[in-house]
Amino acid sequence: MAHDTHPGEAARPGAAGPGAARRRRWPLAVGAALGGCALFATSTAPAAAHGPGPGRDTHYVSLGDSYTSGPVIPRQVDAACARSDHNYPSLVAAERHVTAFKDVSCGGATTDDMWKAQGTNAPQLDAVRRDTDLVTVQIGGNDIGFGSIIATCARLSSQDPTGDPCRRSYASSGIDRLTLAIAQTAPKVDRVLRAVHARAPHARVLVVGYPDLLPDDGSGCYPSVPFASKDFPYLRDTEKRLNLMLRLVAEWNRAEYVDTYGPTRGHDMCKAPADRWIEPLQPASPAAPAHPNAQGEQAMARAVLERLGEGRGRH
Repeated sequence: MAHDTHPGEAARPGAAGPGAARRRRWPLAVGAALGGCALFATSTAPAAAHGPGPGRDTHYVSLGDSYTSGPVIPRQVDAACARSDHNYPSLVAAERHVTAFKDVSCGGATTDDMWKAQGTNAPQLDAVRRDTDLVTVQIGGNDIGFGSIIATCARLSSQDPTGDPCRRSYASSGIDRLTLAIAQTAPKVDRVLRAVHARAPHARVLVVGYPDLLPDDGSGCYPSVPFASKDFPYLRDTEKRLNLMLRLVAEWNRAEYVDTYGPTRGHDMCKAPADRWIEPLQPASPAAPAHPNAQGEQAMARAVLERLGEGRGRH
């Protein structure tokens, strides 16, 4: 039975030794980065992979939420999890001609769902086995409350369409609650990656970031996307903080970060239907609101394939 601890780290809480000391230091580094001016998520720093697998990425498992599963995108193969066979994991698997592929991504998933069932969907980590040699993970958006953030900001926008009512709401106590939520999600993602490494010690692990949802220049498109004008840059920076956290936690866990924000920049939900890869709250293409459409999934697949083609970490 696999133990969900990082190899070389004692399983019991508070264990002494280098592993425990390392575990205490990393939240400080993430917190410092999120609290400072490092609001970037479009550059991918080299990261050492966990190690070469016994094969060449032939046993592939995809873990993730609805940005991975591809709700509404044809063809839906799992209604309970809103999973498409044209999501980016399926495209990656087809391009690489893997011999075994298991996509257990599921709409609404949080880090907790790595260990618990979502309806009839088994815990996602159950799919990761010792012979798994490639794992992609895209998780964390629901942990910080993507859906509720969008609903809250849309509701508040009518109060002050040219202002920043959403930012003021989340910072009403003097602390930006969304930045705090991202910092609190970091140890949850860390635990997921340690569990993946423990279950598949030879796997190459890729952490996939979230694509560009709103205009990168901070401009808005109210009322097409019903956020107040000054909340657009606030929400853009919140997503960049989330992606930065994912990149830092990935590197800390000897995983590789896949930037999907940069490759999708300029194709956000404010763009015209022909140019956007993220659908707005009233989609014009088959996709869930505020989610990638088929072109968005293709763009994320290209980013993953490019990262795999770099071969970093295979010494």
